[in-house]
Order: sequence, then structure tokens, then C-alpha cells
Amino acid sequence: MNDPEDDKKAEEIEYIPVKPGEEEEAPKAGAPVSGPAAVPVPKESPATGTEEGRHVKARKRDAEMRQLKKERDEFKDQYLRAMAEMDNLRKRVDREKAEYTQFALSELLLELLGVLDNFERALGAADAFPDGESFRDGIELILRMYQSALFKRGVRPIEIKDKAFDPTVHHAMITEGSEGVSEPEVSEELQKGYMLHSRLLRPALVKVVVPKRG
Repeated sequence: MNDPEDDKKAEEIEYIPVKPGEEEEAPKAGAPVSGPAAVPVPKESPATGTEEGRHVKARKRDAEMRQLKKERDEFKDQYLRAMAEMDNLRKRVDREKAEYTQFALSELLLELLGVLDNFERALGAADAFPDGESFRDGIELILRMYQSALFKRGVRPIEIKDKAFDPTVHHAMITEGSEGVSEPEVSEELQKGYMLHSRLLRPALVKVVVPKRG
């Protein structure tokens, strides 16, 4: 039979004092843990991670290049379309301008043809009126038709007011000196002048009297 004293000694744990400086150090961070609780952590290969990153960057770069090329092609197509439209517009404007220049006076010329017809009729009937009175009436009628056609287009005769000479609308064909005037005056209208709306169409040809010198 076991001695109770021997069992008590077996259950007791012997205490061994630890000297200063010999304390057990805690495992450092990242250091492998020994013992059954340590689980090995697989390390990622640096070479494998770098290669995968390069592939990702390359795919991203290729996608960006494709997008940029697509946008470039769209902008180029829009530019070419705009240039074509501008060229067509310019050609159309040039064509319309040429047509307008050629046919702008068609309405006026149509009225002048009526005047021409009446001139021909008057000349054809001149022998039938020996006294000339009816012939004169016919010519005056033609003159009024012609003046009306010009008036409707904005043509107005230049009126000489108070014999005042205006060099902007009068062209002096003949000048004479006179002691009876202090300023140049129009003494005779040799040919009528005309305005087209507010612009000079043809100056009036006039005879001018100027102050006599000496």
C-alpha cells in the first residue's frame, strides 16, 4: 500500500527560481511560432504578384487606348461632316448669288419691254397722224410708263433747289465767271441726275456760274 506521504510529494510542483536577465522573452511579431499551435503561412511570390499587376495595367491601358481611338474617330467624322456641309453651303450661296446677279433685273426689264412695245407702236402710227398731236400724246404716255418703272425701283431725279451747286450730286461741265454771284450757282441743267434710294446713281451734268475773280 502506498504511503500517503509519498503521494503528497508526487503532487507537489518544484519551484525553480529564475535569475534576473533570464526571463523568457515573448515571441516577436512575425516570428514563427513553435509548437503544435504554429500554422505555417504561405508566402506570396513577389515575382508572381508583379507579373499579375503588369497584366492588369496592360489590360487597363489597352482599354483606355481603344476608347481614345474611338473618340478620335468620332471627332474626325464629325469634323469631316461639318466641312462637307460648309463646302456645300458655300457652293449653294455662290450659285444663288450668280443666279440673282443674272436675273435680278428680270422684273424691271419686263416692264421696259412694254415701253419698247409702245415706242414701236408709236413709230408705226406716226404717218397716220400728220398733225403730230396724237404722236406727241403717245410719246408722253411712254415717258410716264418709263418713269413709273424707275420710280417703283427707288430711282428719283435730283432736284436743283434755289440754283445751289452741290458738288456731291452735281458735275460741272461748263463754268462761267460772273460778278453777280457770290457763291457758285447752277445756271442750267444739261442732263438729269438720279438717286437710287439714298445712294447717288448718276450725277447731274450742269452749267455753273462762279464769282468772277479780279
